[in-house]
Amino acid sequence: MTVDIRVIRAGQMYRYYLRETVVGDGRRPAHTPLRAAQEQAGVPAGRWMGRGLAVLGLTAGEEVTEAQLRNLFGERGRHPHADRIEAERLAKGDSPKKAFKAGALGRRVTVTGVDFVFRPQPTIYLLWALGDEETRRVIEAAHEYAIERMLEWIEDEVAVIRYGKDGIYRVRPPGGLVAARFRHYEARSGRPLLHDHLLLSVKGQRLDGKWGSIHTTALHENTVAASALYNELVAAEVCEALGLVTEPRTVTPGRRPVMEIAGVPHELIRWTSRRSDQIAACLAELEHEYVTAVDDDGELRFLPVVSERARAKMNQIAARKTRPPKRKTRPLAQLRKEWKESAIRTSKVAADVINSLLEHARAAAAAIRARVATVVDIALAAVDVAATVFVMNKGGRFHRRHLLAEARRHLALVLRGRRRDPGLDNQVVAAAITTHCLDITEPKTTRGREAAYRLYTARWPLSDLPARRRPLTPAPDPDRQPPADPGEPAAPRLPGQDAGEWEIPRMPLQYERAVLAGAVVREQLRTATATAVRGRAYDVVAHQQAAMPEQLLAPLAAEAEHDDQEPESGRREAIDMTALRALRKSRTDVEALDLTADRLRRLQDAFAKAGDDSRVRANRNTGRGDDTGAVHPVRPDGQQAHRPQKPGPHRGREAGH
Repeated sequence: MTVDIRVIRAGQMYRYYLRETVVGDGRRPAHTPLRAAQEQAGVPAGRWMGRGLAVLGLTAGEEVTEAQLRNLFGERGRHPHADRIEAERLAKGDSPKKAFKAGALGRRVTVTGVDFVFRPQPTIYLLWALGDEETRRVIEAAHEYAIERMLEWIEDEVAVIRYGKDGIYRVRPPGGLVAARFRHYEARSGRPLLHDHLLLSVKGQRLDGKWGSIHTTALHENTVAASALYNELVAAEVCEALGLVTEPRTVTPGRRPVMEIAGVPHELIRWTSRRSDQIAACLAELEHEYVTAVDDDGELRFLPVVSERARAKMNQIAARKTRPPKRKTRPLAQLRKEWKESAIRTSKVAADVINSLLEHARAAAAAIRARVATVVDIALAAVDVAATVFVMNKGGRFHRRHLLAEARRHLALVLRGRRRDPGLDNQVVAAAITTHCLDITEPKTTRGREAAYRLYTARWPLSDLPARRRPLTPAPDPDRQPPADPGEPAAPRLPGQDAGEWEIPRMPLQYERAVLAGAVVREQLRTATATAVRGRAYDVVAHQQAAMPEQLLAPLAAEAEHDDQEPESGRREAIDMTALRALRKSRTDVEALDLTADRLRRLQDAFAKAGDDSRVRANRNTGRGDDTGAVHPVRPDGQQAHRPQKPGPHRGREAGH
């Protein structure tokens, strides 16, 4: 995601935000006025945003002062001009208690706001950092526009004020919300990272004029949908203004592809990811410690496999352990000069490409536009969205916000950086709910009856593609796992191997199964007579091949020693594994492969066979050949307890393990 969220507590405003965040993540000198500190740091002043400014006597774009931040966020939710209001009341003869109450916005709160952090895709801020001044201004304008639209969406469809007993009543803030935006230019590593902190106040006014607090849980629940909307908008604005297109790139095999600007070399993204490399190295060490951890009896504390949940927690730990101290901030002009020099010197990208990065991106965009027609078909989008969400969510149960986030990702994939009609994402969601989803809500509370919290599942009987479930324990391998004898020390690594070279077994990711689910459902709809009217929906797959290298579109040359042989007659079409490997290496999306009906059947057979083989190996190695249904005790961290098998002869690695 490119949008992060964290709550702001009253004390944090003094300890962190007023000292560091408001001055570009640097260290604000003691007793230095806010504006002077921002000028020294080379960052612009904060600006007010939101439709709720008028009620507070503020205007959009007005400079944010330290006193206003202190009152609204640091003093538990007071009016930004509380000092002036209190002085005026005291001058009129009001008591200090009454004057103080006049400057309050309802009841005092501990959580005074949320901090949204917006950063565009890496290829966009690379163009911003290495391009000319005109490119920089265009990207910053697109960045600000996307933030404004995202804030409007939160005001209209997400934010709610709870009041009444147990918060039984909920209402949208009719006057809108209030937020302060602060611009930052670089990451902790010193590499370019255009990003804004949007400090959103929890205070909102109801229809009766009273002030209440925004329900922050709703903001957290919709962060993924907000991130998808911001990504889509900022990419569309940049591409339309500069004549560019986006392409899907698979950064991590098995995970969802990300949309990046076509023509920007991936080596430049690697140049900016110094922190990512440090986190990855630390994560490898943490994973090794995790799968080799033993208790006082010498038994494994966890499963000898890393789940996605455990890996996410370890990733957070690795980020904290490798977090460098903040650097002294510098003016943007100086940073841009240093960034370009560093990229030319260390990124392994040719200097002429870096100096003319925008022209290279435009050339790639022209080639893609000549081959691809961006056509949005709501019927096809509804299939992809519903199938992906069904597989990706736990138990195949999901809410409307999950469909909305996936619909925005689908539109970004299809449109490739072109603007879309307003409300098109909601149309896709409505079609998915109406045609492919089943409402399984059992409302027991007022919240359960709300449209945003209705529970859905898919209508199709995908028996061959079950919902997410916990995989069985993999077979322990003496070459990679700690020894089973409690008296022996754990020494799973081979001599001379570092943690990064030591292969850690991980639970399979869900996105590949989600892609297969969407392909299966599309094939079912393609062959069904009742859906013949949707035939044109399946003629627009050209967009999936936009990012494919040209060598993958042409047939491979025959080997020299076999070029005189005729192809075997009656043989089923084989999946081109060479092309698949090259496709992953080029970091494009797996969906770019042409999934025909024959290939779908073969993929399903391969998935089923792999699952059966894994289950047989697990049963054989854990001594549970008979499926008794026994369940390992669950530990507090969500991992099942694991008892190592008794010492025995070395089996060697199983085939395919």
